[in-house]
Amino acid sequence: MFGFNNSYARLPDRFYSRLAPTTVAEPHLIRINAALAAELGMDLDWLRSREGIEFLAGNHVPAGAEPIAMAYAGHQFGHWVPQLGDGRAILLGEIRGPDGLLLDVQLKGSGPTPYSRNGDGRAGLGPVLREYIVSEAMHALGIPTTRSLAAVATGEWVLRQEGMLPGAVLTRVSKSHARVGTFEFFANRGDADGVCALADYVIARLFSEAQGAAQPYFELLKAVIARTAKLIARWQLVGFIHGVMNTDNTSIAGETIDYGPCAFMDAYHPGQVFSSIDHQGRYAYSNQPRIAHWNLTRFAESLLPLLDADANAAVNAAKQALDGFWPLFESALADGFRAKVGFLERRDEDLALVAELLERMAEGQADFTLTFRQLCDSAEGDDGGFRALIKKPAAIDSWLAKWRERLAREGLTPGQRAAAMRAVNPAVIPRNHRIEAAISAAQADGDFTPFETLLAVLADPYGDQPLAAEYGKPPGPEEVVLRTFCGT
Repeated sequence: MFGFNNSYARLPDRFYSRLAPTTVAEPHLIRINAALAAELGMDLDWLRSREGIEFLAGNHVPAGAEPIAMAYAGHQFGHWVPQLGDGRAILLGEIRGPDGLLLDVQLKGSGPTPYSRNGDGRAGLGPVLREYIVSEAMHALGIPTTRSLAAVATGEWVLRQEGMLPGAVLTRVSKSHARVGTFEFFANRGDADGVCALADYVIARLFSEAQGAAQPYFELLKAVIARTAKLIARWQLVGFIHGVMNTDNTSIAGETIDYGPCAFMDAYHPGQVFSSIDHQGRYAYSNQPRIAHWNLTRFAESLLPLLDADANAAVNAAKQALDGFWPLFESALADGFRAKVGFLERRDEDLALVAELLERMAEGQADFTLTFRQLCDSAEGDDGGFRALIKKPAAIDSWLAKWRERLAREGLTPGQRAAAMRAVNPAVIPRNHRIEAAISAAQADGDFTPFETLLAVLADPYGDQPLAAEYGKPPGPEEVVLRTFCGT
């Protein structure tokens, strides 16, 4: 049907466990991502048919697919866990995307695997809807991410701390599900052959430009570092907080993966944490770049035997590659913030102006997304909305004067500058209270209208659409979401 293959299943048996998804009782379709299905050349009518729904639920394995649960390990909150793996996910195989590259198709919530660690391997409806919403919103924002192809209700219940919840399965698509923790799995067992086989696989699949290099594994390391640095910068620019940046949740492909206790900031606070299990703030907004570098260091350690036969030379090569992270990240972040405040050219004073704005936003508990969106109106001379977001608007007036002086050095009309700023400053993000409202309506009443409406709004985050004003609003005091959960 889709030309399924599974190149990962050609790797040695210790890389995965072969097993079929666990069948479910009464699957019914919640949603098909029609746009993504069309991009992938999938037959939308078939996906919506009974046979298609059975496929999306895991009850039917299509020809060519070879279902496997991938083995990996990881550092979770800095602590080494030697055995993790796909505890509630099954990689069906790969299909070829429109650009000719292979894409993984994975079922999440498809039943227990050898890596479930006494869990049921299932997913509740809430986490499935959350990942669907946030991953597709990230895609619309232009941030590399896994994609959500479909959500299917299972007709069964799952037991969680909060009680019995309706079950669901998410079908997601990714460039690869290989993680830093996948490399750690073999490296920490002293399995140099496994690390080499995995590195060769990843290079062939994702980094073909490294294949002909004199030092292909060094080029692999640099490429993963570069993709990750740019990814984290993009997170910071929209106020996204992943919540569980463990090494097993760090993609080698440079995509955002595993949307558990993730959230977007409302009021700007550099130390913002949402995850209910992040008690020390390890994965706070401001810590994400440092943690990304820490995770990449674990990746580099896994590659040491491949970088050079001489241990000291290997360490030096790894350090050289890792030293490249910060310039790449800082450059991407600086350019992104310049664009957000309307600067097209690079000038020495720019970053000080951005830092001052962020400081004023933190002092005034200003909404991160709306502050930058309202600044677009200020570019056309209307400061009312922007100043109203700062609790002490007089404190921002001196900044506005310096900002306008800086803008005057570039030759754009106010309308041109505002349009450029609106193209990088979203009007809407998947706000926590909106996500929770959509989940609550679906779980309590079987009403997916808020879910569908939210997805439609988030598909055009930068546009001035009719519902942008309503869905762009921050939560009221009674709507604020302080903690998010992983759903397992």
